[in-house]
Amino acid sequence: MATYKKRGFKPKNKVEEQQFDEQESTTAEVFSTLDEGASRTEEWVSKNQNYILGIIGVIAVGVLGYLAFSQFVQKPKEANAANEMYYPQQYFDQAVTNTAAQDSLYNLALNGAEGKYGFLDIIDEYSGTKAANLANYSAGMAYLNMNKYEEAITYLENFSSEEAILGALAKGGLGDAFMQLGQPEDALGYYEKAVAHNANDYTTPKYLYKAGVAALELGDKDKALKYFERIKEEFVSSNEARSIDAFIGMAKSGK
Repeated sequence: MATYKKRGFKPKNKVEEQQFDEQESTTAEVFSTLDEGASRTEEWVSKNQNYILGIIGVIAVGVLGYLAFSQFVQKPKEANAANEMYYPQQYFDQAVTNTAAQDSLYNLALNGAEGKYGFLDIIDEYSGTKAANLANYSAGMAYLNMNKYEEAITYLENFSSEEAILGALAKGGLGDAFMQLGQPEDALGYYEKAVAHNANDYTTPKYLYKAGVAALELGDKDKALKYFERIKEEFVSSNEARSIDAFIGMAKSGK
């Protein structure tokens, strides 16, 4: 076991002298090993200096490039795309409330007019921006309301959002499109995703109801009953709850 030696220590006998010499030798070996290791490290660094500097340079260029891209390319692109959304969004909003000219308004929203971009132009020209992502949602919903279900699916599948209402509406819109195409199994899957996306008083009862109807269409009355009863128990004030007893009766019949 190593012992601490005070400054000026002198061995009292041969045993202590031998122990002292051994410790001195061990200490010298340790420092010699450290020196050799440091020398080898310095030698390696010296030989590979260009390589090391090259790696550091690549990392620095990458970081600076990302910052420059974000500042001088992506930010202006995001701003321009957001400005372009104003024109088609006006027509989309008008189409929602004006059923008489709905298709023509949706077409203007999709394709633009008078030199202004529509949603489809924004998706093509500003790919990767938040505005283009939102344009996918709006385009999908426009096609859904125009009864162009395959186009609706294409654009809604390209939209992604963690936002509570919008994310659920997009998944529910996909369910509606598949239901209209006569694919209730696919529709049910998307309605269930819409329900799971976020629990709230607007989209949750809406898509629980649609999931129940799709389940009835597939002959799965147990699943349909589960969804209908959840509306009755958890969303008493919702529009869907007003007629839910009739659907609960349908789900229970013949069981």
